[in-house]
Amino acid sequence: MSQSHGRPAAYYRTLTRLLVLFVMVVSLVPLIFSGAVILYEFDRAYQSKVEEHLEVLINKHRRTIDAFLTDRLADIRVLARSYPVVTLNDPAFLRAKLSLLREEYGGVFVDLGLVNPQGRQVAYAGPFNLTGADYATAQWFKQAQAGEHFISNVFAGLRGSPHFIVAAKKRLMGLDWLLKATIDFEAFNALVEKLRIGETGFAFILDRSGSFQTKPRQEVALSGGAWRELLRQPLDGGKVTIVQRPDPVGREMIYAAAPLKNGSWVICAQQEKADAFSLLLGAQRMAIAIFVLGGIVIILVSLLLARRLVNRIAEADTQKEAMNEKMIEAGRLASIGELAAGIAHEINNPVAIMVEEAGWIEDLMSEEGPLSEETLAEIQRAVQQIQEQGNRCKQITHKLLSFARKTDPTVKEVSLNGLAEEVIALVSQKSRYAGVRLETELTKGLPRVAASPSELQQVLLNLVNNAVDAIDSEGGVVTVKSSPENGWVKLTVTDTGMGIAPANLARIFDPFYTTKPVGQGTGLGLSICYGIINKLGGEIKVTSAKGKGSTFVVLLPAISQSGAAPAPEPAAQS
Repeated sequence: MSQSHGRPAAYYRTLTRLLVLFVMVVSLVPLIFSGAVILYEFDRAYQSKVEEHLEVLINKHRRTIDAFLTDRLADIRVLARSYPVVTLNDPAFLRAKLSLLREEYGGVFVDLGLVNPQGRQVAYAGPFNLTGADYATAQWFKQAQAGEHFISNVFAGLRGSPHFIVAAKKRLMGLDWLLKATIDFEAFNALVEKLRIGETGFAFILDRSGSFQTKPRQEVALSGGAWRELLRQPLDGGKVTIVQRPDPVGREMIYAAAPLKNGSWVICAQQEKADAFSLLLGAQRMAIAIFVLGGIVIILVSLLLARRLVNRIAEADTQKEAMNEKMIEAGRLASIGELAAGIAHEINNPVAIMVEEAGWIEDLMSEEGPLSEETLAEIQRAVQQIQEQGNRCKQITHKLLSFARKTDPTVKEVSLNGLAEEVIALVSQKSRYAGVRLETELTKGLPRVAASPSELQQVLLNLVNNAVDAIDSEGGVVTVKSSPENGWVKLTVTDTGMGIAPANLARIFDPFYTTKPVGQGTGLGLSICYGIINKLGGEIKVTSAKGKGSTFVVLLPAISQSGAAPAPEPAAQS
């Protein structure tokens, strides 16, 4: 970016960075915040959906398995209540009933047997030779004797393969007989084994001690972790307990458990969290990719917009600077117009003297005969007078031409005292006609300031001209002072004029605002002063009291080798 007139390129680079930062903050913060909220809420909703789905599956299979066990037990209870012990003690009768049950339930029942009160199986129908088997010391027999009916845990027993039995008590002559049936383990296991959840989810059944009641799964770690925690706590019979824990190898897992068989068994399910939330993770990765892509687009667009906007600002600044220079030039021309009357009168006197002296020379030269020594001396005096008045005119026009040169905005090191003295000389003739006495109190050794000499001269001329104009026909005093002040250079222009009304003070630096009569002021002078001083990094202030005069104070940064303004010296007064 090229440097605009009056402002360094670093200013526009800083402005570009600030605009980019502002657009990024305004755009990205809501995007990131809304994205985080959406992802969080979506994560919660999806997690709730996964848990609800898992709960529905577990509850459905829990009801199916409970119904299976209850129905098989009910079949045996009906059989036990329908026939006397004598009939049940007939192996042929048991074979007939077993055949009927197998036809009805597709081989779920493996065998039937009647166990006497001493634990010996007195009648048996099935594929094994278990007639006369002694169950007196078997754990299931002791547990079955404690109630009216019983469903055992899975155990190997005499046949050496996993199975479980359902039994119903039959009372005869005060003694308890048991009609028992063995349930096919494969058929029961199929009820759970077919339950698949995603790619990695499966189900199984444990008893409260942690023993498998279905086919053991190598993937299940029972010795520690989540299952030990779940089996120890009382499970709510009406709900599915779901927890998320890492497994022994560090994989995040989802564990679900619900009680079966009046709480003595637990139907369990586990699934890798990455599998359960695979769609969520995919959606999150897609959302993050969109956010990142959107962020990159926002950054690029903000860079492009900021550069275009700053270029427009730089062009506007350049146009504004050009307009300001034109205004300063217009103000300078207006000032020249105001000075014109005084300058014309200042030149008119020496010109009149020169004309008079020239006429006197002509009269002397018209005398007849040779010129006397006295005449020659008089002619020489008249010529000297013409030369002196001509030099006076030359100095006056030189000052006017010096001021009338086109404004140069180039910043240089400027002596404020020197400019003040030049302006005082320009305005002196006008002030004499107005009955105004000009006084200066310029501090010697004043630090220089960085400014355009022609622009700063314009400021001083406007302030002094306004001060002279503010004094009425009765006359007054305009005092110009300069002094250093804490690293600044201070210039004050004070008049003893009519002062400014408080209502006008707030608008006094507005363009085209003037309190002078129509035709005597453009309203640009103080506005131009304000613009120039503000551009130089200074301040301009005014204090005024109605009827007591006004004081304009200009503060400009001082240029000093040590970086600090020198100590003030005694003021010189003229």
